[in-house]
Amino acid sequence: MLRCGMVMLVLLILLIVLIFISCAVGSAGYSVVEIVKALFSKEDSIIKVTVMYLRLPRIFMAVLVGPALAASGCLLQAVMRNPLADPGTIGVSAGAGTAAITILLIFPNLSMSLPLFAFAGAALACVLIYTLAWKGGIDPVRIILSGVAINSVLGGYNSMLQLLNSDNLSGVLAFMNGSISGVSWGHVRIAAVYTFIGLFFAFMCIRPANALQLGDEMAKNLGIRVNLSRVCLSAVSAFLAAATVSVVGMIGFVGLLVPHIARMLVGSDYKVMLPTSILLSSCVLLAADTIGRTIVPGLEIPVGVVMSVIGGPFFLYMLRKRGKFNAG
Repeated sequence: MLRCGMVMLVLLILLIVLIFISCAVGSAGYSVVEIVKALFSKEDSIIKVTVMYLRLPRIFMAVLVGPALAASGCLLQAVMRNPLADPGTIGVSAGAGTAAITILLIFPNLSMSLPLFAFAGAALACVLIYTLAWKGGIDPVRIILSGVAINSVLGGYNSMLQLLNSDNLSGVLAFMNGSISGVSWGHVRIAAVYTFIGLFFAFMCIRPANALQLGDEMAKNLGIRVNLSRVCLSAVSAFLAAATVSVVGMIGFVGLLVPHIARMLVGSDYKVMLPTSILLSSCVLLAADTIGRTIVPGLEIPVGVVMSVIGGPFFLYMLRKRGKFNAG
């Protein structure tokens, strides 16, 4: 437990440092002293407006979105007993994204209800995955294969929808690439509500998540209703994934990369692995967004693109070393 506490403390300090760095760097760089003076000043200086209304909202958004994606990935990995499971790789995020893209392109007048439709899309994708995977019970391997198939089909539908609406893709492209650019405090408040609700239920799922890692028979011996637990964990995961998709679009690999690193740091007990993943994901996504908006002067790279560049090679590394990995 001492090691877990030290890891959490280091991650918390790292997150605070990253917040200050993200506030300070950008097209116009400011020192920490200048930022603190501007924020506590009654005058609306350029520094205050830039930090307060441009940089801080996206910082808080990264700190909220990261934990939602990481918790979603953690739960799916418990459901499937596979560290390669992730909302983006098995179709959950694709379901939410497909519903959101459909609303944005075909029914833009319903955009205020985007979170609701995104959750419905993610839930429908989960239902389809479980329906296809069911054969006298639910097998984790069949779930993954069904998810990959659903992901492929929905990806094709999304591409077709974009081709048919090629004149109206400006907002959708940013959505598909996953961007937290231009978010306001209103977006942050919405994301905070969804994230806190989802994380509350995620922490309620710690016991069944730990049990599922041990295998179906052991989980049943511990009094866990295996199939019901899988459905409940998947529903919470879908809610968290849909919440992030509806607010910032498609950001991949956070739910894959972060839980695996957290597992290496503190072990596979969800009582410590889940909170560690939450802190670590905030650091990872905030660092990725800061890199994306500063690495090329005058050009902003969406955080989803940065995460893909980082996560793609990491995913291949995991595949190469798969024999050393396990979800428990």
